Amino acid sequence: MTGHPEQHLDLHALQRRLAAFAAERDWQPFHTPKNLASALSVEASELVEIFQWLTPEQSARVMEAPATAGRVEDEVADVLAYLLQFCEALGIDALAALSAKIDRNERRFPAPGKPGGRGGDHEGGHSPE
Repeated sequence: MTGHPEQHLDLHALQRRLAAFAAERDWQPFHTPKNLASALSVEASELVEIFQWLTPEQSARVMEAPATAGRVEDEVADVLAYLLQFCEALGIDALAALSAKIDRNERRFPAPGKPGGRGGDHEGGHSPE
């Protein structure tokens, strides 16, 4: 890990660092929910671009090449940074939202062997997100 290895990393501390970084540069007027959602989409697309023409086997090994691994880590960091800033702008607790979504998915898609379980198939063949 680079940056601040001595600090315990937690979501709220990272959100505070991102907010301070933006404030020090007077970027807050640009960090509207619309702009942050757009930036998040762009960064997610840049992550997808790395994998665009890879086979499933190649994509599973993408972290083996240091240059590609660095690109993937950078794009993941960009996606997470914009997501955290988006959540901050709208007052969303990202961890609480994720926990609630997992709860809903567990009820909606019960595991095989549990009441209502369907053996792992999903509506339309997609994952439950």
